[in-house]
Amino acid sequence: MDTEARAAGEGSPAPRRDRRHGGGWTRRRFVGAAAGAAAVVAVPSPAAPPAGTPSPSTESGPRAAAPSRKPSGPRPLYLGTYTSVEGGGTGVGLASYDPESGRITGSGTLAEVPDPSYLAVHPDGRTLYAVDERQDGGVTAVRLADRRVLGTRSTGGAGTCQLSVHPTGRWLLSADYGSGSVAVHPIDASGALGERTDQVTHGSPPPGPGQRGPHAHQFVTGPDGGHVLAVDLGTDTVYSYRLDPGKGTLTEVARAHTRPGAGPRHLTFHPGGRYAYLANEVDDTVAVCAYHPRSGRLDIGEPQPTGSDGGTNYPAQILVTADGRYAFLANRGHNSLARYAVEADGARLRLLGTVPVGGDFPRQIAFSPDGRLLFAANQRSGTVTVFHVDPDGGGLRLAGEPFASPVAVCALPL
Repeated sequence: MDTEARAAGEGSPAPRRDRRHGGGWTRRRFVGAAAGAAAVVAVPSPAAPPAGTPSPSTESGPRAAAPSRKPSGPRPLYLGTYTSVEGGGTGVGLASYDPESGRITGSGTLAEVPDPSYLAVHPDGRTLYAVDERQDGGVTAVRLADRRVLGTRSTGGAGTCQLSVHPTGRWLLSADYGSGSVAVHPIDASGALGERTDQVTHGSPPPGPGQRGPHAHQFVTGPDGGHVLAVDLGTDTVYSYRLDPGKGTLTEVARAHTRPGAGPRHLTFHPGGRYAYLANEVDDTVAVCAYHPRSGRLDIGEPQPTGSDGGTNYPAQILVTADGRYAFLANRGHNSLARYAVEADGARLRLLGTVPVGGDFPRQIAFSPDGRLLFAANQRSGTVTVFHVDPDGGGLRLAGEPFASPVAVCALPL
């Protein structure tokens, strides 16, 4: 989701479970402009977790890109869009890409999914999951072998804008922007979704400056696998929950607060598991965060520049390379990708500069599985641009012409 046309909704003193938020939610659409470059800047980071903190399992946390492997032949690419806006798509876009050249070739549309603005895949690669970003929020499962829709489940909230699959493959985590809620759904052996096992609405703290209610924007698993974190743009808070591995229920264990009005949107973890990076949409900053796997607590560091040079800009998503050496941030408005060197074992980001994204309003970015390509979905230009990633210097080189895709808001290369 984006920052204009704020969703209506009232905060409340305590979390609410399985309660629908009615009325007032409006999908937000953005207008952005300008591109440029930035100087090299280094900013302090928060203190490291205490000595003795256990190392995270290599199988438990979300990863920006998998270890390099030699690609062979065309690979599948799935594209998210809005189906209910003028000029939007008709469903999930189907395409393939050449892992060497980055060239994209379209192959049709999976039209049975409404407003699939964000996509994720099961760890076994057999099932695709899409949000239904509508007033009655939902999540849909699609079997990739024959592209059969396995069904849709209600999230119990409004405006489902992001989802992720727990690394065990047993649980789907989703975030509802309009109602400021997060939900958990079980995943069965076929990849289909069951009825949700839990839902929490962020009722406190009160909404941040300029916000009319909570706006959950991301729900993701921590590197330890036992904790899941919800990023809420409306309350300027990242909530940490313990996920019961058998029941799929949530227990809140910690809260981390940004400065008022930051508008946190997207969190990604360093491969080492002790640090994470937070993109703040509203105040145009990023922050290095220390993560404590034992408790699930997150400590948010000082705001850092995005390379936008002070112009109108809304950071969207930040990624870290699999080796943990570089990070990339999508800048909507500045229409660029900021490049960072990751230093001190993840504790520090150093801004190297920006690269024009080659499109308008990069809503989401993703690495190919081998980490050699970076895809940017550009919402306003309706294009997907692809870059070659230099593993040694963190450079980005445009891979040919942009691929046209109506209201491109998500690109998922497999």
